[in-house]
Amino acid sequence: MTDLTSLSGRAALVTGASRGIGHGIAAGLLARGASVAITGRKVPELTAAAEELAARAGVDAGRVLAVPGNAGDAEHRAEAVDRTVAAFGSLDVLVNNAGVNPQYGPLVEADLDAVRKIFEVNVVAALGFVQQAHRAWLGAHGGSVVNVASVGGLRPTGVIAAYGASKAALIKLTEELAGQLGPGIRVNAVAPAVVKTRFAEALYAHDEQGVADGYPMRRLGVPSDVAEAVAFLVSDAASWITGETLRVDGGSLAAGRHG
Repeated sequence: MTDLTSLSGRAALVTGASRGIGHGIAAGLLARGASVAITGRKVPELTAAAEELAARAGVDAGRVLAVPGNAGDAEHRAEAVDRTVAAFGSLDVLVNNAGVNPQYGPLVEADLDAVRKIFEVNVVAALGFVQQAHRAWLGAHGGSVVNVASVGGLRPTGVIAAYGASKAALIKLTEELAGQLGPGIRVNAVAPAVVKTRFAEALYAHDEQGVADGYPMRRLGVPSDVAEAVAFLVSDAASWITGETLRVDGGSLAAGRHG
């Protein structure tokens, strides 16, 4: 039988993948046979991440490409896409994971420059990557896009409201793109709750077990939980799924939690 979850022979670009969820996603795609390009702002950290990914998967270092840069920079987006196609001969999978959250607290007191930065990276840059990938490969050959959103885009978040609003916009963007780019390109999103990463540490470090106990699954997420969902959505096993936002939240929203 054909393995519909195999990504052998495909090329993926995962943004914001030097650590955390993005790194986990890159590892999951690589394990299923894809060649993977990863981006991140810090060169040493990104280089080390690429080396670790190849070593863990037991593959040639040429299967992992590191392209440093800021997702909010149009020149970086073009470079990342072009180098992926040049290195691997295609760009079949785009995962928009890069995100920032420099703003905490009530929206009426929010620093508007920080809010602009959140939307620039979390929403506008994601669309920019889709546009660039569409011009370079996806428009002519098809493929799959997954946007990493958040349960914060589905319910009120309180102290990270600006971040939540940006993820709600990303979920809407996912639906709009799915409607416009089918049938050749499928566009989906995943919406994680609290995942144990450095990025989310402020949300659980004060009482990890207490936070986890509020979830029906009684644990926080880990990057591989999200990676498995993404790997499914970009595979042929999900060939009739587009415009969907898959909650990867340990049941948090079902239990009435906000995150």
